[in-house]
Amino acid sequence: MRNLLATVSYDGTVYYGFQTQPGGNTVQDAIEHALLQLTGEAIKIHGSGRTDAGVHARAQVFHFHTNSIIPLERWRLALNGRLPEDIRITEIIEVPLEFHARRSAKRKTYRYSINGNRVPDIFVRRYQLHHPGKLDVEAMRQGLEHLVGTYDFTSFASRHSTKTSHVRTILEARLEVEQSELAAGSHEQGVIHLYVTGNGFLQHMVRIIVGTLLQVGEGKRTPQDMKSILAAKDRAAAGPTAESKGLMLWNVEYDFSSPASEQSEWTDTEDHEDDE
Repeated sequence: MRNLLATVSYDGTVYYGFQTQPGGNTVQDAIEHALLQLTGEAIKIHGSGRTDAGVHARAQVFHFHTNSIIPLERWRLALNGRLPEDIRITEIIEVPLEFHARRSAKRKTYRYSINGNRVPDIFVRRYQLHHPGKLDVEAMRQGLEHLVGTYDFTSFASRHSTKTSHVRTILEARLEVEQSELAAGSHEQGVIHLYVTGNGFLQHMVRIIVGTLLQVGEGKRTPQDMKSILAAKDRAAAGPTAESKGLMLWNVEYDFSSPASEQSEWTDTEDHEDDE
């Protein structure tokens, strides 16, 4: 028996999310079908977390057990030849049998992209929220700073969350503005990228943070309001849930130098609502 750890990129536009569900048409379904075609085994993959319908991934991670003797260097090409063109395996390594893509993860980063130009770039319209109205980016950056740390994020969790605890830790959060040459010297705002790194996330957490920060940028809230929203522990206190298409699972980090028994920071119960 082998335990293989894979990194996959996907455009989530047409999928109902990463994790298998009754409605079908998920990224997991496509990968497991490709594995069946390749190995003849009915393999179940285990992701680092799940992403909702329409959410993308630059580097989602999953592991699976197999009895196949296919050489490690051949897996990537063989699977990509059997996957849809909007799903691509970028790396596969072999790990100890006890290694788990979710429980062994240390940190996870999401990126949300907002196109603040008057006219959106049609070639990336699937991956950016278009917001042509003027935004105070500095106020948004200040508001974001109030969320770094360990807090009860009930106000930024979906009302459908069934978690017994909404306490999570945001380790890092930042805003970056990307200006294109076409927008240089004009009133265009460029593309605003929000990066959030944490040890775990609640359902819709990043998207609700973005929806609330957009209200800060529009002047409807102050940066300091983020503190009172957190303290309220009430979903009604925060802003709307931003569209899924602007969200991308950016990175999942592991400490391969530590024994698998010492790697877990996330509990089993977090699997179903981690993530976006």
